[in-house]
Amino acid sequence: MPARLSHVAIPFLCFILNVLPCLAAYIPLRQYEGTTFFDGWAYYGNVDNTTWGNVTYLDRPGATSKRLTYVNDAGNAIVQVDNTTTLVRNADVVNRDSIRLTSLDSYGMGSLIVMDVLHIPYGCSVWPAFWTYGLEKEWPEAGEIDIIEAINDMERNQIALHTTPGCSKADTLPQSGRTLETDCSTNRGCIVAESKPNSFGPGFSEVGGGVYALLLEPTYINVWFFSRADVPSNIASATRTSSLDIELWGTPTAAYPQTRCNLTQHFPPQNLVLLTTLCGVWAGNPSIYRASSCPGTCFDDNVLGSGSNYANAYWEIKYVRAYTNEQPQPGATTVVTETAVPTVTVTDEPEAATLPVTMTTWVVPQTTVFVSGVVSHRTLVDHLALFTFLSLAAFTLDLVFCG
Repeated sequence: MPARLSHVAIPFLCFILNVLPCLAAYIPLRQYEGTTFFDGWAYYGNVDNTTWGNVTYLDRPGATSKRLTYVNDAGNAIVQVDNTTTLVRNADVVNRDSIRLTSLDSYGMGSLIVMDVLHIPYGCSVWPAFWTYGLEKEWPEAGEIDIIEAINDMERNQIALHTTPGCSKADTLPQSGRTLETDCSTNRGCIVAESKPNSFGPGFSEVGGGVYALLLEPTYINVWFFSRADVPSNIASATRTSSLDIELWGTPTAAYPQTRCNLTQHFPPQNLVLLTTLCGVWAGNPSIYRASSCPGTCFDDNVLGSGSNYANAYWEIKYVRAYTNEQPQPGATTVVTETAVPTVTVTDEPEAATLPVTMTTWVVPQTTVFVSGVVSHRTLVDHLALFTFLSLAAFTLDLVFCG
């Protein structure tokens, strides 16, 4: 009997080892791209009352009429700061129009987010960010992940996690970036600075942009950056229906293992945020601003005056794509853009803003299988089918090898 089992076990093990890499691929879940890019986002429609920048974030009608959000002839999404209006100091508060977008869907553990971007806003006083945060609790109790964030004349991107106390970054996994801060509960968060060139600023767009990717797993959170010439072949050739194998991507820029942080606890399903503010508590901080090569003061010498200061303060995005590893994720929810509901209070920073959105939360019986933050009614059936298939394969190998 043991000999018979060994004849079956070895081929079956080989079969499993060959199948599992295929099952590990991340499959397409949702795309923000082309003419429907802006349909999956809520426009903030308020002043910047979280980082106190000198901007007013427009609602969708205002952004559309002023062409601060649109899809260009190449099919890429443009999200920009007002660069045509001349502002003068004629009131207590003078703000320049800008955009803040929040995704209508959230993404839990097992999710992969990929952004192909050709141009990131840059310039004196400019503070762009592509990040995530949880809507379930007040900031930062549901976490924040800064994927792209830099200011003024910085040439390299910074990645950071923000949490409540009890989460810190351990450097136990390989990464190409440089860790600047390990305590994720500080105001700065636990920061990793990009070491590769052309991750931000004029250098980024001059080489054709690149790709940023965020991976959320219970055991680690990783962020990759690829300059255009270094984009992995499976991303460069990907279509809306292509799966992605991250094993081909190499060492991430930033790796946050679970060693000193319960990632599942600190990062419930996350919503995506894309914005550009001006000055504010980071870019406009007098000591930080003076340390740059930017002239004068942040507000007086940039926000006021000609809008031509912001000719480069725009995003040009080919796509943002979300993928899932199709592993069950208990307790995750998703929202869809069908039914209008009252306003939602956004608390990504200590001060809250009111965000008008259109969304519906799916309420599903406890027996439903959740997949990376999105409800799956077929996953259980798929797993049963896979189990049956593997069982038949083992039986066939038994016949072949053992007679």
